[in-house]
Amino acid sequence: MCQLLGMNCNIPAAISFSFEGFSARGGRTDEHKDGWGIAFYRGAGCQLFTDHLSSIASPIAELIKRNPIKSKNIIAHIRKATQGPIVLENSHPFMRELWGQYWTFAHNGDLKNFTPPLDGLFRPVGETDSERAFCYMMDALRRRFAAHTTTPPLAELFDAVAALAKEIGSHGVFNFMLSNGEVLFAHCSTNLHYVARAYPFSTAKLIDCDVTIDFAQHNHRDDRMTVIATKPLTSNEKWTAFQPGELKMFAEGRIAAHAGAAQDADTLLSVA
Repeated sequence: MCQLLGMNCNIPAAISFSFEGFSARGGRTDEHKDGWGIAFYRGAGCQLFTDHLSSIASPIAELIKRNPIKSKNIIAHIRKATQGPIVLENSHPFMRELWGQYWTFAHNGDLKNFTPPLDGLFRPVGETDSERAFCYMMDALRRRFAAHTTTPPLAELFDAVAALAKEIGSHGVFNFMLSNGEVLFAHCSTNLHYVARAYPFSTAKLIDCDVTIDFAQHNHRDDRMTVIATKPLTSNEKWTAFQPGELKMFAEGRIAAHAGAAQDADTLLSVA
């Protein structure tokens, strides 16, 4: 299956270090070589880069490594195809507009017998179960909050995403990341981890290549960020595993809400 990478920060930051290790898994240290992509939010805009080539062979991936882009919310994906051919339109992340915001989505997993009706406003361009699930989520959110012309309150939005994650997840493996540029949702079916980085910053070493960084040299005292990945990217940091069925919402570099598989209600924390 595919692998996911995400970052949520309180101040725009580059993901160069994590992306160096993550992209190596796209054909060098792992088998996810059927395309890749990355989305960066910058203000109200979103820069989306995708390629059908593997991340270790893609000139676009090299461009990203050499020209760091700072963002408060980033989603990246390396693909191992399960549904749909290896073509550009099947590369994640996918992007749609809702409530005047760009929403991006990336999925790791395989959904079976998932053919929901779509009314035409959100329709897949490619042939993946992932893009189909994303379009269904966007349509369901639009219908649930039909009275809203702007993004609903985060507590209500979190409840809605949690319900959709549970519904769609009943069709198979549904690890995903979803963002509107303000917050980042991460849902685990089988495998997802996160690491929080804040003052006092320490040194980290990548697992997939011989690269080490001293975060104290690149961050300020008030900087705060969380990196989420399918599997830990570093060997000397404390990564925390999600529980199967768990959904977390990250804002300003920390967990803002979470719900487990057995919880009907979420826990909403301060988003400051």
